Parts: sequence; structure tokens; C-alpha cells
Amino acid sequence: MGILYALLIGALAGWLAGKIMKGGGFGALINIILGIVGGVIGNWLFSTLGVHVASGVLGDLITGVIGAVVILFIAGLFKK
Repeated sequence: MGILYALLIGALAGWLAGKIMKGGGFGALINIILGIVGGVIGNWLFSTLGVHVASGVLGDLITGVIGAVVILFIAGLFKK
């Protein structure tokens, strides 16, 4: 169940990050995949910096969106 939860949160985070980036995205499917990767990156980044956003679904979603925005930004640099 944990993997399914992570995939759903990551997919939602990727979709939201694509909406936030406006034009920086790569389409819905790639944004969702990058959102899943972004959730992992966001968790790693926040734990490295010692930052705790919130607990529960909302905290996971915020972390995933921030991680996905970072991933989309970096991927956008290579897109051009």
C-alpha cells in the first residue's frame, strides 16, 4: 500500500508542478513521472536540510510538489 500511496501523491505532485511551472512542463505524463521522482528528491532535500514541512498527506504533497518543481526546472534547462 505504501508504494501505491507514493505513486498517487507523486502523480498529483507532478501534475500540480506542471501547472505551477506554466510552459516549463513536458506534458501531463512526463510531469507525473517527474512528480514521482520529485517526491523522492523533495524528501531527500528536506531531510538533508533538516526541514520538516508538515505531516500526513498534505506534507507529503507539499514536499512532492516542491521536489517536482525543482526537477522540472532542472529538466527545463536541458530542454532548450
